[in-house]
Amino acid sequence: MILSIESSCDDSAISITEIETNRLLFHKKISQEIEHSIYGGVVPELAARLHAEALPKILEECEPYFDKLKAVAVTSSPGLAVTLIEGVTLAKAVSVGLDIPIIGVNHLIGHIYSLFIEKETIFPLTVLLVSGGHTQVMEVKSLTEIETVAKSMDDSFGESFDKVAKMMGLGYPGGPAIQNLAKEGNRKRYDFTVPLLRTPKFAFSYSGLKNAVRLAVAEASEEDYKDIAASFEHIATKHLTHKLKKYFLNHPPKTFAIVGGASANLYLRAQIEELLKPYGAKLLLSDLNYCSDNAAMIGRVAVDMYKAKMFSSLEELNVVAKSNL
Repeated sequence: MILSIESSCDDSAISITEIETNRLLFHKKISQEIEHSIYGGVVPELAARLHAEALPKILEECEPYFDKLKAVAVTSSPGLAVTLIEGVTLAKAVSVGLDIPIIGVNHLIGHIYSLFIEKETIFPLTVLLVSGGHTQVMEVKSLTEIETVAKSMDDSFGESFDKVAKMMGLGYPGGPAIQNLAKEGNRKRYDFTVPLLRTPKFAFSYSGLKNAVRLAVAEASEEDYKDIAASFEHIATKHLTHKLKKYFLNHPPKTFAIVGGASANLYLRAQIEELLKPYGAKLLLSDLNYCSDNAAMIGRVAVDMYKAKMFSSLEELNVVAKSNL
């Protein structure tokens, strides 16, 4: 069994995964959404303090499994440095205390492996990662062969939802709030410009769209918010599908996946599904319970890393705020 710890942002989570079967034996997550909602976003120092309180409490519940653990895994990159430290420090203590090896896991690879919780891996595949911190497309051949072919030049897809929600006073996190409000709105009322529409560059950008929405909100009444939300969600998604459609001309997909916290957006899922139909491509989606940050996905990566003997050194394992992917 492997015990895994996730603390890259504002979710404190620990899981235990059976190595032989990939079976998830234990998983608990304590969200900090309520504490951060009054600020309209995550406050790093507050998040770190809450991790320091929550993680040891969850770990106590795992004590019955301690004598069967073969390794401890932890998210070490990317994320908020002050919150990553909380998880890595605890993982090192577990490693020393139980005399078991430690595995440092890349959070983005964790999101890819959220597709395979309690399942076998399916490679190769093209992956769209959409979260609060990242928007990128990756060609994934294996655990160790991952090529990023496109990234956001500024704001991420998920981050733009959070910021638009904050403009409207909808609280944090913004993704669910915008999605619910958009259901009642007219997606065509506000003719926001699709970002990077006429550039051939395969990249993403949400800063311009975010600013256009800010100007619309400034002149609108609350009655208009549902139409703004719907129009924003439509254009934010259209930006992704427009770029992917161009990419598919030379790289037709066979197996395509959407991962990350923002992959829970139902409109995005539906639009990607339509985009893939002409190619007969298989669409992989994470269970809605595992789209956002969680320790189960870290544990699933750790199983494959354990089998490949990809262990970390206690002395050399440090947190890295930015990913090399």
